Amino acid sequence: MSDSTPANGSRPEYSDKYFVRAADILIADDHNPEVLMQIFCRSEAVLCGVNEAVSLFSHVRDRLAICALEDGDSIAPWETILTISGAYRDFAPLETQCLGVLARGTRVATQTRAVVEAARGKPVLFFGGRHDHYLVQKTDGYAAILGGAVGVATDAQGARSGYPGVGTIPHALIAAYGGDTVLASKKFVQHMPHDIPFVALVDFDNDCAGTSVAVARALGDRLSGVRLDTASALVDLSLIDSDPPLKGVNPSLVGCVRRALDEAGFPKVEIVVSGGMNATRIAEFESCGAQVDAYGVGSSILHNDGQFDFTADIVRSQGKAVSKEGRSYRPNDRLKPA
Repeated sequence: MSDSTPANGSRPEYSDKYFVRAADILIADDHNPEVLMQIFCRSEAVLCGVNEAVSLFSHVRDRLAICALEDGDSIAPWETILTISGAYRDFAPLETQCLGVLARGTRVATQTRAVVEAARGKPVLFFGGRHDHYLVQKTDGYAAILGGAVGVATDAQGARSGYPGVGTIPHALIAAYGGDTVLASKKFVQHMPHDIPFVALVDFDNDCAGTSVAVARALGDRLSGVRLDTASALVDLSLIDSDPPLKGVNPSLVGCVRRALDEAGFPKVEIVVSGGMNATRIAEFESCGAQVDAYGVGSSILHNDGQFDFTADIVRSQGKAVSKEGRSYRPNDRLKPA
């Protein structure tokens, strides 16, 4: 690419239009200032997306000096996490994509970390594929694993980290076998490889305790665990007399299932809970000693309230300090050449 051609990361249609036009103006005016741009997040966070962000500049990499923190680093509010030095025309249109990559990855990694910490060492599985466009699965899965998730629901989510997707039977398969959870479970054991741990989904009939015991009796040692995913508007049969009504998946329901399995002679069958889980809810389960063995979390990790958005500012131009008021250069000795 010649010096007169604006950088676009090969995809200018993903750039905010004013960045594209800024590059066009600089070219038309034959003005090509050398600048220093810094990038920061306003929140404390687990940084993620640096590697992908830096790769956006690969076509002009030999003309830029980029320094950055690393994926997985803990960052403070307003801390400079990446700097770019070079001719502004070479990278002006790429600001949009760079900030978006950092925001997405950091949001997922940070919110996963919060869930993992709330779980107090118990495994957290990332079930976020159905809550967003499928093209972001690789990015989200990488960030979730960086944040501490030990499993992902799709192969794409685990592709960048070498994790295969996990999962056994959905409600749809149970319905395909006439609503018979035991039969659907038997078919999994019959047709899937034996080395895949089988966790039965047991809320189809809204009787998690009864279904858990029925599946355990049918499968014996082949059953690794049961997953409770009761809808938030329903009260499980084992809690039907609770006052006030205990809806959805809750610690009392976990206790009912655990007692039923233990009394039936299946103390080794683990309990996984999912359905509207977030850091706050998981902390509540843990604080009351709920006998949960693992948590499945999805949409709460992906929610965006703007907390983890990133900002980029030019802070030097042609060797002189120049910046928007209140956003002057903030050097960071933690940065390393990227």
